[in-house]
Amino acid sequence: MIWHQPVSIENLNAFGIVNMMKHLGIEFTDIGDDFISARMPVDSRTQQPMGLLHGGASVALAETLGSTAANLCLDPSRHYALGLEINANHIKGVTNGYVYGTTRPVHIGKSTHIWSIEIKDDNNRIICISRITMAIRTRWTD
Repeated sequence: MIWHQPVSIENLNAFGIVNMMKHLGIEFTDIGDDFISARMPVDSRTQQPMGLLHGGASVALAETLGSTAANLCLDPSRHYALGLEINANHIKGVTNGYVYGTTRPVHIGKSTHIWSIEIKDDNNRIICISRITMAIRTRWTD
């Protein structure tokens, strides 16, 4: 297991009750030894004017997953992770239902992490592939 601390789906979802996760309807659904999954509705909150899932919403889901995973690999009293770079390839459009993202590590280093995120539709078709690089920072204590 790569997680530095014990974590539950309930704790992860409670963390998102006052931020972008709430606004976009993102909810964590699964956590394993080396992955985290979440889902997001495709509705008026996440669609662009033509009715398709907004690419920015896919990126928000990807960043939520990668950032959460990176921070769970760290001792929160000593370090934290911040997004340094994210990219996304939008492969297929979606107009309704849910999309499901899963993140797994590509690299877990001392100063950077790289996480890969696959986002799929209700029919298990890949609609977006994203990769995020996280900068690992040291907490300053007084």
